[in-house]
Amino acid sequence: MALRRRLEALSVFQWVLTFLFFGLFFTALLGYLLFTSYWSVTVLYFAWWMWDWETPERGGRQSDWMRRWRVWELHRDYFPIKLVKTAELPPTRNYVLGSHPHGIICAGAFSAFCTEGSGFSRTFPGLKSSLGVLAGLFHLPVYREYMMSSGMVPVSKQSLDFLLRGGPGRLVAIVVGGAAESLDCAPGEQRVHLRGRRGFVRLALQHGADLVPAYSFGENDIFQQLRFAEGSRLRRLQLRVKELVGFAPCLFRGRGLLCSRSWGLLPLATPITVVVGQPIPVPRSRRPTEEEVDHYHALYVEALQQLFEAHKGSCGLQPSQRLVVT
Repeated sequence: MALRRRLEALSVFQWVLTFLFFGLFFTALLGYLLFTSYWSVTVLYFAWWMWDWETPERGGRQSDWMRRWRVWELHRDYFPIKLVKTAELPPTRNYVLGSHPHGIICAGAFSAFCTEGSGFSRTFPGLKSSLGVLAGLFHLPVYREYMMSSGMVPVSKQSLDFLLRGGPGRLVAIVVGGAAESLDCAPGEQRVHLRGRRGFVRLALQHGADLVPAYSFGENDIFQQLRFAEGSRLRRLQLRVKELVGFAPCLFRGRGLLCSRSWGLLPLATPITVVVGQPIPVPRSRRPTEEEVDHYHALYVEALQQLFEAHKGSCGLQPSQRLVVT
């Protein structure tokens, strides 16, 4: 059992390091090789990169083999992560799934929609899932191949339009709160940024794809974060960086790899339950009006709140806990 727990911790630790440093490492490595006798490696890769430039925006290059790696089962069991279905999602439809909350690193969304560790294909047979992430990450060499293989795609209109035109049977998961929401995550916090975010609803209307709310209970509990007050100088600096590069610089800590009492980058082993709600039928409207968007956005917010209320008790929250929607 002790060996199993160490393997689980190692699987999560390598995932965190990959998330934080993989792209920067290979950018630096290829740059270094350019000035050595192995310069041809860099030249050949960048020739391939330019030839393959549009692939992320055209559905990516998902690898079922990679999604079924044994390491993702260890990753799942470390927390553990559990995927819960509350309704059938027939593969005769396309779906735009809103994933909440963002947390620091989207551990629940990654396990549920980018791997088979949580059993997505068994839970929703006939569906093919993709997770929309920051488009700029696909400009990082080698890391782009890793992300595409797991089913990640740029969260851009061109990319998502391409996927939803290719259905039925496509599920596109979008972490609606984005980087701004990560700044508000902390253990015990149940807050989502949703009121002013309507692009995903407009996307669903344009393609006639059903909207599906999903909530990852426990996502905010796996890291401690130093949060700055709204309007403070440091908070404004975080938001400014987010505007410039697309992601918010969060000051967070977990536990150490070898000792749970020390600080480190390994997330805390806290259960995460990804609950996928009932689909909201959405008609197709190539040019949706603001009234249509507002109507289905209101239905979505209500469905998400109902999902939270229905499952908070079974996921370890107190009856008095409420979901704050901003």
